[in-house]
Amino acid sequence: MDIFDKCNKDGGYLGMLRVAKDKYFTRPILAPKPGPEMEFNGHKTIMWSINSYLGMAGNEEIRQVAKDAIEQYGPAAPMGSRMLTGNTTHHEALEDRLARFENKEAAILFNYGYLGVLGTMSALVGRSDTIVIDKLSHACMIDGTFLSGGNHRFFKHNDMNDLEKQLTAARAKASGGILIVTEGVFGMRGDLANLPDICALKQKFGARLFVDDAHGCGVMGPNGRGTTEHFGVMDKVDLYFSTFAKAFAAIGGFTAGNEQVVRYIVYNARTHIFAKSLPMIYVKVAEKTLDFIEKRPELRLRMWEVAKRLQGGLRELGYNLGDTASPVTPVYVPGDLEVAKNVIFYLREKKEVFVSGVMYPVVPKGVILLRMIPTASHTDEQIAVTLDAFKCLRDEFKLHLDNVKVSAPESGGGMGA
Repeated sequence: MDIFDKCNKDGGYLGMLRVAKDKYFTRPILAPKPGPEMEFNGHKTIMWSINSYLGMAGNEEIRQVAKDAIEQYGPAAPMGSRMLTGNTTHHEALEDRLARFENKEAAILFNYGYLGVLGTMSALVGRSDTIVIDKLSHACMIDGTFLSGGNHRFFKHNDMNDLEKQLTAARAKASGGILIVTEGVFGMRGDLANLPDICALKQKFGARLFVDDAHGCGVMGPNGRGTTEHFGVMDKVDLYFSTFAKAFAAIGGFTAGNEQVVRYIVYNARTHIFAKSLPMIYVKVAEKTLDFIEKRPELRLRMWEVAKRLQGGLRELGYNLGDTASPVTPVYVPGDLEVAKNVIFYLREKKEVFVSGVMYPVVPKGVILLRMIPTASHTDEQIAVTLDAFKCLRDEFKLHLDNVKVSAPESGGGMGA
């Protein structure tokens, strides 16, 4: 058998669409400039699939900072890895700011959120250690679990009884330490990890806690410090991680925690040691965006206003949004793959409303999840047009919304770390 034989068949992720060379439902081609309106398939659409929570993707001050950084430093600076020739006072100053922002002693920058999670988890977890992870955690956390080479146990999504059961089993068998791993805001469903109870169990079993708060940083909490601030447990979470690919609307990520622990990660995370330093353009953009998060709370307030209007209107139309407690807006619709394709096509082409859809195994069979992200840049008019589009969708497709049962899905793996 040739190892390439599988490439000619429809196996693997989304195999039928891959074989069909689809570029509409998967890998759709969009105009590169992100915003609340984007060009798709030759026409403008209202965009609900971009994670620019605070509207930073189109912010002119941020764009100017990026232009100035390119003018001053060029696209490559600094050259080399942080361990050799790529370290600068700018990188260290940003790390210090991020650590203070999250009430931690230290922080480490990574080039991508995905690499940050992989690097942090694999640096800390050895063969004798055990990871206990929420089964709906993002794909990067699942991959970090396997890459670490340690033992691992999955607990049912946000189920504290099952978490305690898995911790009991892990403590009985593990000769090393235990790391609990969860998202803060779950990126597909929009619900929040039960961090207060997780922290209590962490303490009870002498474990440590790593929270990937990609969708929470800049979004959740009275000061935008994330889901840990929202629940008042910033001092109880050992390692706080976030990416710059969401509210910061850039590239990169960081892990913040105890100074000795972060220093250990710096010297042992392969995705940090063997990677080129984060380019100066993204360091400067992250600095400026952090200014906005700290000093412009009206952006966060507007984002929440948009989210509440959108979510409230969808619920009034009869749509099930599950247990979301964040701006992430999952709209559950009954149907199979063909229905999903027809629904997405209808919204994008007939109503000029761009949404993305996911199906089994991210959600149960027979259910379509249309995932929407409200941002501070969306207008009241765009919300009204979108709600009218969903009203027409409900009526023209004769959707039986009362029949949608949203049980716990079988896997996580949300996109866009």
